[in-house]
Amino acid sequence: MSDAHELTRQVYAAKDDVAAADRLIEKYLPFIKAETAKFLGRLPGSDDDEVSIAMIAFHEAVEGYSHARGAFLRYAAMLMKSRLIDYRRGQRRHQGHASLDAPGTDGGAPAGEALADGSAPVGEERAMRDATRAEIEELSRQMADFGVHLTDVADNCPRQQRTLDACRKALAFAKSDPALMAEFLRTKRLPLAQLAQGSGAARKTLERHRSYLVALLVVYSNGYEIIRGHLKQVLKGGAEPCVTS
Repeated sequence: MSDAHELTRQVYAAKDDVAAADRLIEKYLPFIKAETAKFLGRLPGSDDDEVSIAMIAFHEAVEGYSHARGAFLRYAAMLMKSRLIDYRRGQRRHQGHASLDAPGTDGGAPAGEALADGSAPVGEERAMRDATRAEIEELSRQMADFGVHLTDVADNCPRQQRTLDACRKALAFAKSDPALMAEFLRTKRLPLAQLAQGSGAARKTLERHRSYLVALLVVYSNGYEIIRGHLKQVLKGGAEPCVTS
């Protein structure tokens, strides 16, 4: 069996097997880092969140791949680049910081070079990166208590507007009921019956997107303001469907 056919077999096997997906991501981590380096124009460092974004996009590529999309690695590379672009746009919008690759206001060196020579606010930029990384790490730990992984948000995301509306209603109801949110955090169980009854959404619809709702409720219940700002760009590439201000 050729390498390409073996990879395709592994991708299809990983669609319904979390452990297989994790092994595939680990195996292709050098590829993921290489594609991230292409995007950044340098090797990613410990302060960069882009590798995490690319890993999520790689997993999303596994979930969405079919033979009709051509070679898997080419498809994955394209999707990773798209998600990284979305992430960078989200940073500009939500953080109010100029791109490190953009020319200076006087047409001079890019902001990234200014950071290197000390003429830009290094402490502020570093603090934002540290805060973002800390939120991601904390969210990952907290969601693990619920049996949900970060990649489940992408895997379980609704695809139809009607389903998105149902999720929006369920979240709005949960936000309006502090006691329900407290019980959710205490028991680590999604109160499907209460969400369905209180929001008017069909329970079967909510149940099909259990992991997605758990992730959103966890994000909402504990702030995670940076992640809430980036979530729509990283995973949807558009308007945030189920988190309202």
